[in-house]
Amino acid sequence: MNETLKETKDVILVIENTAGQGTNLGFDFEHLGYLIENSIDKSRVGVCIDTCHMFTAGYDIRTKEAYDKTWREFDEKVGFEHLKGMHLNDSKPDLGSRVDRHHSLGEGKIGLDAFRFIMNDDRMDDIPLILETIDSSIWKEEIALLYSFIN
Repeated sequence: MNETLKETKDVILVIENTAGQGTNLGFDFEHLGYLIENSIDKSRVGVCIDTCHMFTAGYDIRTKEAYDKTWREFDEKVGFEHLKGMHLNDSKPDLGSRVDRHHSLGEGKIGLDAFRFIMNDDRMDDIPLILETIDSSIWKEEIALLYSFIN
């Protein structure tokens, strides 16, 4: 087998969830699960969850009960084995608005508790958690804040 072709087998396509603006697909966990289920090689397809997109798509993570419910649904429709990373950001728009507008941590409609839950969720230990907020001048403080949440 040609070396170039062999190396590409290590590549995983990662699909980011959307907020659901306009006619966008990918805001419902069912959409993501469908894409994976209908892939030829499911082992080479993953998902990156954006917290703002998830929230504005209608998945609440603000309380422990809501957080647990949302991730149960994700596991049922997509599967945690396909979660390959997360974009961490708060949301300017409301829950279920289907509008993609990121905000700084704790400054939006999601609030800080959701990020505490994420930082203490063992399922997130081995995936990249990428800060994707709007104000680069406070990224250092936001990263320190996330680390401070770890029990």
